[in-house]
Amino acid sequence: MTVAGVGEFGLIDRVTARLSYGESCLLGPGDDAALVAAPDRRVVASTDVLVEGRHFRRDWSSARDVGHRAAAANLADVAAMGATPTALLVALCMPAELDPAWAEELADGLGAEAALVGASVVGGDMSASPTLTVAVTALGDLAGRPPVVRSGAGPGDVVALAGRTGWAAAGFTVLSRGFRTPRLLVEAFRRPEVPYAAGPAAAAAGATAMIDVSDGLLADLGHVAAASGVAIDLHRDAFEVPRQMRDAAQALGVDPYTWILAGGDDHALAATFPAGAALPDGWRPVGRVTDGAGVTVDGAGYDGPPGWDHFR
Repeated sequence: MTVAGVGEFGLIDRVTARLSYGESCLLGPGDDAALVAAPDRRVVASTDVLVEGRHFRRDWSSARDVGHRAAAANLADVAAMGATPTALLVALCMPAELDPAWAEELADGLGAEAALVGASVVGGDMSASPTLTVAVTALGDLAGRPPVVRSGAGPGDVVALAGRTGWAAAGFTVLSRGFRTPRLLVEAFRRPEVPYAAGPAAAAAGATAMIDVSDGLLADLGHVAAASGVAIDLHRDAFEVPRQMRDAAQALGVDPYTWILAGGDDHALAATFPAGAALPDGWRPVGRVTDGAGVTVDGAGYDGPPGWDHFR
């Protein structure tokens, strides 16, 4: 069986039959557009795309894994604005010979990840394409708070992190070397564990700037530093190397801090808080904002690429 054999609308019926809908979804798939509640009267919106061969491989990840990753990449962006995700829209472009079960399992992963934050997959589109591509748009609600943007950091602020970094990058390296263990690292690449609640909590606690760490901590904090017109210095000893990561790094001949400081796809959240502010649960200090420009580690420049670049 192929998606060409099932047909566009037959596949849509198969996929939507597997989805469930939260309270923010007032009208789901079936009409020309969905209807999503926006209690705040403002909507946070973000889009991300996953392309086979560039962002995922079917021999490395199941369709459900890809669904989790695609949803997480977008839901994390909404959380990084201090908002609560409400809905996802998904565009799926696929080869005509693809097994429809792959699309169905993708929907399972998308729906399961969205359900972690009470959001729903409310609609989207499908098309034939020689390259399997998953494009997701996420919507979110600020609950009356101002958004936490990248440009608000100031000298003296504390840099803090919620979630983990380096795990997905380590899993990617393991897979790219032809291995499937340590399983803990491989699973971190396949399905990130995103601290969604930490975003709104940081906003409520007075975070001055915030960002989703998708491309690497150094690279993403570089965006905060540039937008805020400040420098950021990270403390290397604030980052503990877990045993599994240390062992894998030794076996593969990799400096584990390359994964931790420059690896992406974990979707941790990084934020700045005023000096002396009480950090919310789940946040830990990792550095300081100073006058100047750029990002350093223990006062020195980082020797190596700071993170992922989609065109390199």
